[in-house]
Amino acid sequence: MNVQDRSWLLPEGIDELLPEQAAALEVLRRRLLDTYRSWGYRLVIPPVIEYLDSLLTGAGKDLELQTFQLTDQLSGRQLGIRADMTPQVARIDAHQLQQQGPTRLCYMGSVLRTRPDGFSSSRSPLQIGAELYGHAGIESDAEVLCLMMETLRIAGLPEIYLDLGHVGIFRGLARQAGLDEQQEAALFEALQRKARPEIGELVAGFDLPPAQAAMFEALADLNGDAGVLAHAREALAEAPQDVLAAIDYLEALGLQLGHSLPETPVHYDLAELRAYHYQTGVVFAAFVPGQGNEVARGGRYDHIGEKFGRARPATGFSADLKTLMLLGDAGAPMEEPAVLAPAVTDPALDARIRELRAAGRVVIRELPGQAICPDEAGIGEQLRLEDGDWVLRPYE
Repeated sequence: MNVQDRSWLLPEGIDELLPEQAAALEVLRRRLLDTYRSWGYRLVIPPVIEYLDSLLTGAGKDLELQTFQLTDQLSGRQLGIRADMTPQVARIDAHQLQQQGPTRLCYMGSVLRTRPDGFSSSRSPLQIGAELYGHAGIESDAEVLCLMMETLRIAGLPEIYLDLGHVGIFRGLARQAGLDEQQEAALFEALQRKARPEIGELVAGFDLPPAQAAMFEALADLNGDAGVLAHAREALAEAPQDVLAAIDYLEALGLQLGHSLPETPVHYDLAELRAYHYQTGVVFAAFVPGQGNEVARGGRYDHIGEKFGRARPATGFSADLKTLMLLGDAGAPMEEPAVLAPAVTDPALDARIRELRAAGRVVIRELPGQAICPDEAGIGEQLRLEDGDWVLRPYE
């Protein structure tokens, strides 16, 4: 393949949407942002590129490798193209808005990642999400979770399953055991893969008291329905109080969701550590059958605004709008066929075209000497001059 043959190729993981998909995505975007507004979430639009130190504040360990970096030719400072909009929205809450009460914000925009991650194989997702700042508690986590599920319902995703975890469980056990950073990272990786033999080998090498070793080994199996929480209290009975409090928090949140989302199956996974260095409490993700990756995810990430001068409790979720559009069945509204207007100069025709377009109709002006393919253009009607008036008639 020569250079000319390759000129139309896109980089791996970079995609584009053709007219029908773009139209469906735009309809879904409008529905979701209107829904967020009705819940009190106000839209913000952060910049695509920022100084790197600001962009990675509060989440550097998780995002640094995912962020494209370049040098600003004006200032000489390092810039980053955003790989996640959540830290940007936290900066807006902490530094720009500085409100005293709870703040609800939503966002939608392109992000760019150095490698595929999470939602799909795309490196250029259209991230959409909502964040609630200024309240620490089950009620705000439940609100964000319900809004996430409403997002998936509007997108038309079937059979949604909710997965709940809490990073405080593993973090509390690691603190009790006195694990160093390297030990904690190795055990973290093994737990994410549910690699039980490897977990056992690692724990044995840490030379821990038997009770502490047993609790780490139990984590990989502590997943299932609400009944697993009772098993967790038994298996982690020797854990610090903050670990037991995290289990209680999950149980209380599950009960709240049982009232708000009675039709949604809830699965608990106490070894779930999505964005471990980023989240501070409950973590959650939504799955649909046939998809190995989550279709939406979120959790609590208190104090992220501290580096911006104002620490606030925070909880939120995000999803890839393109993934929701492709997997869902939201159904685009039926549009009337396009109207063909002839290539003639007539003020009355111009006025009629403006009238139709103002009413929401698509009007395509014919170009002199160009053949019209009505199927390609979606044309079903045309304007004809009859008795001095421009009237709509079926296309012939």
